[in-house]
Amino acid sequence: QVQLVESGGGLVQAGGSLRLSCVVSGLPLSRLTVGWFRQAPGKEREFVASIGWSGSRTDSSDSVKGRFTISRNNAKNTTYLQMNNLKPEDTAKYYCAADDRSYTTLKHRTPDSWGQGTQVSVSS
Repeated sequence: QVQLVESGGGLVQAGGSLRLSCVVSGLPLSRLTVGWFRQAPGKEREFVASIGWSGSRTDSSDSVKGRFTISRNNAKNTTYLQMNNLKPEDTAKYYCAADDRSYTTLKHRTPDSWGQGTQVSVSS
């Protein structure tokens, strides 16, 4: 059983930055494909970014490319989402997710394990 705990959300002005963290337990992070998804009120959940087992394969949605960076520290069992140049449309609850299968991307997948989410709010 994989547990995921997110942190780092908050309120920031447009153009600002936040770094989300997700601590993983239950399985070594090195054996998980992990990613971030988000859901805004009244909208469907959407893929944000993912990173493969080795950390060499990353993928992100077009809406965050060039602004958000996903990374992982297997020794700390933690994955991160660095978010720069935040926009009001990035306001959402952000969820960390993981799957114990090796995928190139989680873009079209529904991972097995999910965290509780952390709220990110960007004011204009």
